[in-house]
Amino acid sequence: METKMNDSKPVDTSSLTGDFRGGAISFLVAVPLCLGIALASGAPLFAGIIAGIVGGLVVGLVSRSALSISGPEAGLIVVTLGAIQALGSFPAFLLATCIAGLIQIGLGFARAGTISNFFPSSVIKGMLAGIGVMLIIKQLPHLVGYDADAAEGLALFQPDGFNLSEQLRMAMSQFSLVAVVITLLSLGIFYVWERPAFKKISFTKNVPAALVVVVLGICINELVKLLLPERALSGNHLVQLPVPENVSAFFQLFTFPDFSQWSNPLVYTSAVSIALVASLEALLAIEASDELDPLKRKTPANHELKAQGVGNLVSGLIGGIPLTSVIVRSSVSINAGARTKRAALLHGTLLLVCVITLPTLLNKMPWASLASILLVTGYKLARIDVFKTTFSEGPARFIPFVVTVLAVVMTDLLTGIGIGLVTGVFFILRDHYRNTHYVRTEWESDIKRIHVSLGDHVSFLSKAKLVKLLKSVPDNSILEIDGSNSSFIDNDVVLAIKNFGISARQRNIELIFLPGPATDQAPIYTSKELFNTYRHKNPKIGLRGVRSTSING
Repeated sequence: METKMNDSKPVDTSSLTGDFRGGAISFLVAVPLCLGIALASGAPLFAGIIAGIVGGLVVGLVSRSALSISGPEAGLIVVTLGAIQALGSFPAFLLATCIAGLIQIGLGFARAGTISNFFPSSVIKGMLAGIGVMLIIKQLPHLVGYDADAAEGLALFQPDGFNLSEQLRMAMSQFSLVAVVITLLSLGIFYVWERPAFKKISFTKNVPAALVVVVLGICINELVKLLLPERALSGNHLVQLPVPENVSAFFQLFTFPDFSQWSNPLVYTSAVSIALVASLEALLAIEASDELDPLKRKTPANHELKAQGVGNLVSGLIGGIPLTSVIVRSSVSINAGARTKRAALLHGTLLLVCVITLPTLLNKMPWASLASILLVTGYKLARIDVFKTTFSEGPARFIPFVVTVLAVVMTDLLTGIGIGLVTGVFFILRDHYRNTHYVRTEWESDIKRIHVSLGDHVSFLSKAKLVKLLKSVPDNSILEIDGSNSSFIDNDVVLAIKNFGISARQRNIELIFLPGPATDQAPIYTSKELFNTYRHKNPKIGLRGVRSTSING
């Protein structure tokens, strides 16, 4: 007994240490990102912290994923910003978030966990790249010190016209040298942190660049405040979280949904948008987390949808923005040694403690620092390598990718995904049309023999191309259509072949059609002699047990 206890103790200790390091480091990454994503979403800053706490504690408890960590995610920024602007009220948006959570729970019970499989990967990449482009555009005013609320509504097209140049002009009119210095140094830190030589240093391995950027921004501004007070960043150039005097005051900071908006159709439209994007992001993230798991555990997708739904329901009820599984935090936690969901629970606990005990310190963070973090996040989503890799995969993948990027940037996330999906389906149907069958031609004496091998799945979409081929068959030839490897042949295709067989006899074309055993179709041939000859050359035909019928009776 003692031996067993001694044997198991090191394993438990190792897991606990790794989970602690993973939870602590993911917490350090989460603090600036929760605030930055709330900023970019046009939501109260505290709403981002709430979502991070709920993602760590509530989803961490309900989820069966060992390593995934949930919270606010960059992919939800555009849909959150659009919903808040459409509803015109943050409490109304919170009601939409609650309903989105209920929809996700319903999707989990409906076993819709495979929904991500129906989206072409090129469209998913385009969605993420489009979000990245919008993130970069939205941060440009903040990088030079323009932190007015108007910058949060930045979009390429507005109902009152194109306003990008106007926003940038306003930003330059409020140019801040301190903000620019913080921005340049912050971007320099991100660059250095990615250098192979620096990645080998233990400090850069264990301390995330985002934390260093935030600390540096605070130190620079505090130093300027001492030396040149008139130049220091203040007011809306800094984070402005409410500072509760005690725990009771802390709970008074929470915002609650406006249930009087339950009859507003825009609430339900927004809820569907949030639920679909959050669910898709979560399913993709847990797949990635499972791939990174050293123990190769598999997260049940349908249960994860329920867990994310519970998280969004709770987040909406207490004033948080939507959340989903976040691959960035999950991967950071895994790389730090996390092996169980204790890391996610610790991540949420540290966030909760931080906002209760350290709000004054958080309020010293310049927006330029957070904008730098989001700018780098946007670049990682829309980096040049993604475009190059997708381009090398051919037009069928690159065109839907680019269309999705442009549609997301020019419209909104849900519309962009829809346009990209239609484009992707078009290319799928085009490839299906092109790969209907394969033709091989031989000559026997002066007679042309045409071999047509049908694909695995021959649907009605294949009919047009096959009919075109049948019309091109010359008189006095032999046509052999082999569907023996097809798992499905549509009845419309079989009927087209039968109709051709009737006219083939008049043109002295010998036809034999061999359907697959799974299609429940009998072979078609233009003469009894031809079938007997073909069966003699191919004995397997006689073993199929499929009744043979002759076109000419």
